[in-house]
Amino acid sequence: MPVCDCLSVVLSHAVVLLLLVLHSASGHPQTFPCRLIQSVALCNSHQLSVIPDCLPHETEEIFFDRNLLVNLQDGLSRYPFLRTFSCANNQLMTVHETAFIKSHLLENLNLANNELYHGHKQVTQAFRSLTQLKTLDLSGNGLSEDMVSVLVANLSSLESLYLSRNGMQRLDESTFRDLHQLKELNVERNLLFEISGAFDHMKKLQRLNLAFNCLPCLVNFEMTQLLVLNASHNSIEWFITNQNLTETFQLETLDLSDNHLLFFPFLPTNNKIRTLLLSNNRVGFYQHLANSTSSNWTTSVDYYNLGQNISNITMDIWNENLHGNLSSVEFLDLSENKVNYFPQGFIKQMPHLYWLNLRSNCLQSFSLTSEDLPVTIYELDVSRNRLTEIKASQASKNELNNLTHLNLSTNDLQNFPPRIFASLPTLNTLDLSHNTVDVCYLSNYMGLSGCVEWSNMASLKQLYLADCSIQNVPSSAFKGTSLTHLELSNNPNLHLKQQSLKGLASTLQHLGIGNTGLQDFDFSQYTNLKSLNICRNSLSKLPDSLMALNLKLLDLRDNFLTTIKSEHASLLAKKLQTVYMNGNAFNCCHLDWYRTFGENKGINVADLSEITCVDLNYRRHKVVLTDVVYCGFTNNNEESVVWYILLFVTVSVSIMGISVIYMLTFKPRMLPRVIKKKCWRPTSY
Repeated sequence: MPVCDCLSVVLSHAVVLLLLVLHSASGHPQTFPCRLIQSVALCNSHQLSVIPDCLPHETEEIFFDRNLLVNLQDGLSRYPFLRTFSCANNQLMTVHETAFIKSHLLENLNLANNELYHGHKQVTQAFRSLTQLKTLDLSGNGLSEDMVSVLVANLSSLESLYLSRNGMQRLDESTFRDLHQLKELNVERNLLFEISGAFDHMKKLQRLNLAFNCLPCLVNFEMTQLLVLNASHNSIEWFITNQNLTETFQLETLDLSDNHLLFFPFLPTNNKIRTLLLSNNRVGFYQHLANSTSSNWTTSVDYYNLGQNISNITMDIWNENLHGNLSSVEFLDLSENKVNYFPQGFIKQMPHLYWLNLRSNCLQSFSLTSEDLPVTIYELDVSRNRLTEIKASQASKNELNNLTHLNLSTNDLQNFPPRIFASLPTLNTLDLSHNTVDVCYLSNYMGLSGCVEWSNMASLKQLYLADCSIQNVPSSAFKGTSLTHLELSNNPNLHLKQQSLKGLASTLQHLGIGNTGLQDFDFSQYTNLKSLNICRNSLSKLPDSLMALNLKLLDLRDNFLTTIKSEHASLLAKKLQTVYMNGNAFNCCHLDWYRTFGENKGINVADLSEITCVDLNYRRHKVVLTDVVYCGFTNNNEESVVWYILLFVTVSVSIMGISVIYMLTFKPRMLPRVIKKKCWRPTSY
């Protein structure tokens, strides 16, 4: 920056400070509404209704969000060097025609969350001065497609346009006709149900967001230059690219999740897709239906637009070889669909596949072999299916040397080879929860078995076997396997012995044995344990061995605890970070542990508001409200004596009253004689 420019900036700031001093020295002090950071003015959330006129002349960025501006007039003309202006979340209805007349350098304009639908024509005239504008945000302004086409008609320099949360219903070739430089367009959360040639002329468009609209299909897709397409959360049943194009599509990310897709999308013949997101659709494979001799399936589909123009696309929709080129796919999410089988070699078509999610489908069998899975697979999720078998080949599964995370939980697996997972050399995390799987150590099974061996699996660190109907964990079952996380919860008939976890003392960091009928266990040797779940058991007191551990998280819910020893509470309060304790029968008169935990700010009783205790009269109270509960023998005796006195007085008064009534009724002369005898005295004259 030249010396003269630096001097002018310094002088401008000095003038502003001098004005502030003069105002404060006068009888009418005024607070400066904005915070200045070099050439940036932060005026957000100050209840302002006009643009401040006391900012430095050289201000380049003004942030005026969350104020009360209704009409933008010529308040920006004082700042000819302005490059960024943000006026989001105001009440802006109109922009004066000359508002940007001197803002020739403005590149970024944010007018989101206003009410520009009132005066969009006047705003259009104001936009004519913005010849250098690169980014424009008009989200949340109640604009229709006709209003948008007028507003952006002359903004040929735009590179990024955000129009989310408006009222657009249809896009055609006239909506963005002059935006030839546009690289990013966001029209999510509108009411779009048809797109007809709106993007054909946008040869530089790379990122397109169509999410959360009402689009029924995307057919004849031919935007070869696009890198990212997000069309999630629509009603799309078909995604078909123009199969006649030989040009390579640059598309890298395609998001079609949360739609109504019936078929796997018909992708370009030549593409670079790396991320393919298809979760929460109705995708399935139907070649077996088309092969049926009794079926007569159509192979052509007709599409109509609002003008009743027919777009006829004839394809062999049952041909499972028309999914396009999948060779570059690395991430594939097919969760929450209707897949019940894969065509022969389908997954193998993706030699670079790294992450595969098949959760919540209808698969009944799955092949865990290199013949059906690429050797690059790192994470595989086949949970929540209908699996009854896992196919494996001893000769080939050694080749899956990159598989690290495997989730097979919530299926119907019962029988498979005992050493099926032992030959996966890099397997780190395995979840078999909610299956029927037992634990065995040394087996002589040559074929299928109802148990799995877990010994000598050097790479395995996290094993989840919750709700697997396990009854016994043999001695040294995990010998040679250095687990850090072991989850055995919800196996209510489990007989866990001290020797069952032999070999894990020095490595185990998380142990889950909730709802296993546990009554006592020596935890003292597990010195590296950081997290312990012993909820829903029958513990009437805390094991003394817990005090030797350096636990950070402890789950004690739904046991039979009535209190915690003071010395135990003090130790736990110093070590624990989080503890769960709800569902126990705590004694309201023995809550010293609660006060100890409350005094130590380092421990978080996560469910404190739900914890209850029982008083001497077997009434339940919230622990946080125990100040109103009376405890101890002294208080109880005093309360009882008061009740006895009241009872005695009541009975005595009742007897006296009955006696008087009896005497007055049956012996009326007796009472005066008694009174005369007792009360009258002779008097001396």
